[in-house]
Amino acid sequence: HMLRGLVTMDPFDSSDSLEGPSKTAATNAEVPVPWSRFSAWLECVCVVTFDLELGQAIEVHKLRKTSICYLSFPDSYSGCLGDTQFSFRLRQSVGRSSSWFGHEDAYNRDAPVTLQKEHAHFHGYVYFRQVKDASVKRGYFQKSLVVVSRLPFGNLFHSLLQVIAPEYFEKHEPWLETVCNEIDQWPAPVPGQTLNLPVMGVVMQVQIPPKNLLPAPTVLPSVHELDLFKCFQSVLIHMQMLWELMLLGEPVVVMAPSPTVSSETVLALVSAIAPLRYCGDYRPYFTIHDSEFKEYTTRTQAPPNVILGVTNPFFIKTFHCWPHIIRLGDLKMSGDLPKQVKVKKLAKLKTLDTKTYIYNFLLCNKGIYTAYKTFLHKDKSFIKRLLKGIQKKRPSEVQSAILRRHLLEQTESFILPLERYLESLMPPQRSMSPWKTPPQIRSFSQDEFMKTLEQAGPQLTLKGDWTGLYRRFFRSPNFDGWYRLRHREMTQKVECLHLEAICAADLLTWNKDKSEVEIVDLILKLREKLMKARKHQLPVKEELLEKLEQSIQTIISSLPEDLQTLLHRQ
Repeated sequence: HMLRGLVTMDPFDSSDSLEGPSKTAATNAEVPVPWSRFSAWLECVCVVTFDLELGQAIEVHKLRKTSICYLSFPDSYSGCLGDTQFSFRLRQSVGRSSSWFGHEDAYNRDAPVTLQKEHAHFHGYVYFRQVKDASVKRGYFQKSLVVVSRLPFGNLFHSLLQVIAPEYFEKHEPWLETVCNEIDQWPAPVPGQTLNLPVMGVVMQVQIPPKNLLPAPTVLPSVHELDLFKCFQSVLIHMQMLWELMLLGEPVVVMAPSPTVSSETVLALVSAIAPLRYCGDYRPYFTIHDSEFKEYTTRTQAPPNVILGVTNPFFIKTFHCWPHIIRLGDLKMSGDLPKQVKVKKLAKLKTLDTKTYIYNFLLCNKGIYTAYKTFLHKDKSFIKRLLKGIQKKRPSEVQSAILRRHLLEQTESFILPLERYLESLMPPQRSMSPWKTPPQIRSFSQDEFMKTLEQAGPQLTLKGDWTGLYRRFFRSPNFDGWYRLRHREMTQKVECLHLEAICAADLLTWNKDKSEVEIVDLILKLREKLMKARKHQLPVKEELLEKLEQSIQTIISSLPEDLQTLLHRQ
């Protein structure tokens, strides 16, 4: 049956992947157009329950059923009693590779690159409840309420679940129907605007940061930022190493005691290189039932560029060949300095032969297992500042702000020389001629860039092998993603400058001594440019485009009637 845009289906039928509301006739027939507001925020809401015979079974959903079922429950090793919140990330369909640049919509044009929608992946936000229940054969009530979205707004959606999930477990589907009706009244997610999002008597006031980052009002909660200090409290002295591993897109496994610790740590790692977008794959919570399990655990090739958050001890042996493994304990905030884990050699993992020893090892040996040596030295003054804050009982929010600012400045200092070099590749504006094809952007030369570092290198006091770090970065998925995005933006800028040159030109005078073939060819090219400018919403003043459109119409009216008719039909 239909539940206000939420679909109840057999969780183990053959059709495991649905592509959203526009892909099935049944959904098209039932979901009215007004649900577009709901769809601007969420793909669907799922209810996952535990069936004693089938295992996890989905009750209300409309996406990849089996994957969501397994990802919505903690591993049995986690022992989560009471209420637990965590998140996961999954591909839209099996075999589809990640694409950051597939679609351009109004939200993505205005949002920072780290908060843009992904069109090949979904984010799942889970509220799981496990409590003793004598009326259930298994002895426990086990159910998850999951919201699935393309938006990476962990704080917002976990806050939403905190409001709706406890009531749902008491009132069931009619409660969800009411909640979905309210979400369908929410304003669109517009970056830079203060949004009031009412749900069941609570109004969540949020602001999505705009692309040109402005200071967000401190009274508003963030839609996406985590408590970085809490997530990294046991690895603070290794932040330089973790930052470099993220920057270089290295394969990393985070082994944690619970899905909450796993998902928060992975998301914190991904955010550590903001405003640079992490362009590798990442899974905040990954299980042996995931559809990409075989892909990510094969030993016939090098580990892929992915960050995996896991809780099952089985993964200790499965991933012992991976180059970087982070084994964490519970994230407990206290007034004292959390015990800092040590960096250990990977050779220790190769001695794990028995299941009993593996399990005991996982429980007793926390640390970062890697042979990686950082290119840059640690910033000891920064670490001392954080440690001093712990001694002075500085609030976690302040510690997180200090940590986030440090990581932001380090990433910006790393990217700044690259941005300066890219600017030098742009053709000069004086070379833009309305009568010629736009000039080409020069190719990126690694060697040429390296020469610029001598005079315009990173503006940090951190010492180390910056050149080596850049050369390694050039081989990473993050450089590839960053360069493709920036090259696309530069290409659009060249298109804008060329279009402005055309709009400023005297087309009517040029037209006087040209043949009909030349004039028709010009008209077709100008029309194509106009169409492209409006389709991609290039930042060209509308009055210039209107002026160009009028010039085209004037030129057409000067042609013979048969050509006028032909051009008007096109």
